[in-house]
Amino acid sequence: MHEGILMVITLLHCIITTFAKCNPIQCSLFTRPMQAVLSGLCEDLGIPFQPQMLKWKAGPRDFDGIWAPWWYESVHTSTGFSKSRRYPMTFPFALYDLLEQSLPFYNMLKRQVRRTTGSLLPPPPDPPLPVPENKKILVWVGDELLPRDSARVSVFDSVVQGGDAVWEGLRIYDGKVFKLEEHLDRLFDSTKAMAFSNVPSRDWIKDAIFKTLNANGMFNNAHIRLTLTRGKKVTSGMSPTFNLYGCVLIVLAEWKPPVYDNSHGIKLVTAATRRNSPNSVDSKIHHNNLINNILAKIEGNLAQAEDAIMLDQDGFVSETNATNIFMVKKGIVLTPHADYCLPGITRATVKDLVVKENLVLHERRISLSEFHAADEVWTTGTMGEITPVVMIDGREIGDGKIGLVTRQIQSAYKVLTAGLGVTIPRNAEA
Repeated sequence: MHEGILMVITLLHCIITTFAKCNPIQCSLFTRPMQAVLSGLCEDLGIPFQPQMLKWKAGPRDFDGIWAPWWYESVHTSTGFSKSRRYPMTFPFALYDLLEQSLPFYNMLKRQVRRTTGSLLPPPPDPPLPVPENKKILVWVGDELLPRDSARVSVFDSVVQGGDAVWEGLRIYDGKVFKLEEHLDRLFDSTKAMAFSNVPSRDWIKDAIFKTLNANGMFNNAHIRLTLTRGKKVTSGMSPTFNLYGCVLIVLAEWKPPVYDNSHGIKLVTAATRRNSPNSVDSKIHHNNLINNILAKIEGNLAQAEDAIMLDQDGFVSETNATNIFMVKKGIVLTPHADYCLPGITRATVKDLVVKENLVLHERRISLSEFHAADEVWTTGTMGEITPVVMIDGREIGDGKIGLVTRQIQSAYKVLTAGLGVTIPRNAEA
């Protein structure tokens, strides 16, 4: 299969290279100011624009070729120079199969269409990516690898219809996937709690992960967003009875260093948005319906803080919008019960490290004022690792610097990630 794809890519490269100086033009371009359009075309072709180009008289010329009569007769209709309709005509559905077959080729041609219309209307720039190398990545969707801009799910997919999916975050260190089995355990627990059916096997998911990492050459300093949707529906609606196609797996691997400043620390604020109660949506299900977290994150953004602390229904600290949270007071490490928060994989790892480092660990209800008065605070998560917190709600934590216990746990975690994980299998060297 891969050899066939490589052959198609090679052929397309030859076509594009051969016709590199041909600029497809979309007919809608000619509804815009003609001077801007024509000057833009001249710029593309390396031809100096001259005002008299706009005064070309209609009609045949002596030097026209044999196709000229057909051109003059049909060009007005074929280019769509007439005023466009506000709404499309009813599509002739007898041609639906032909549309599906031809659309990939049309889209390939459309990608070559000029986007500028001369200096009067410069094209908007693409937004910068946090890591520019992620502009060209391959993403696993369903059962195949696709380029970034082609990686999509159906509009009938449950994740689109209602955030009906489960997910995990994975980190790659030195050719290994850290805590892969633990993350897959939680993924399957979430599918069970959500009553998914036709769930792919553990080995199949692992194989998709390994294929994605190998195809992208990602063996270190990478992060995977692993998503399993309930799948595509036969019609729009809430009911899982409409999901008759099976689950859809998405393996989104990116080059991604830790997303927080783990060297200098971050600031947090307390959100007014409360963490979901198990009476409504249990946070132990690692689901994609993240509106509760997003609302708190918006509050953090507006306060110009990196994240927001979320309280439970009784006013005790639960976690942040994206991470679990720990504090240190008089040498004792404390973290909230996982009643309202997600019991994170990194949280569990850090709890073990605290004990191995001969520190005292308490897990209990913790009030916000206790965090304000803490000697040290840090957050934990796969994407950010161990992140020191130097300020909460405008109050300095301790002396406003990273504490000794925090650094001790960071060091122990770094050692652990360097040696632990599931090795990414690769092809044998030729």
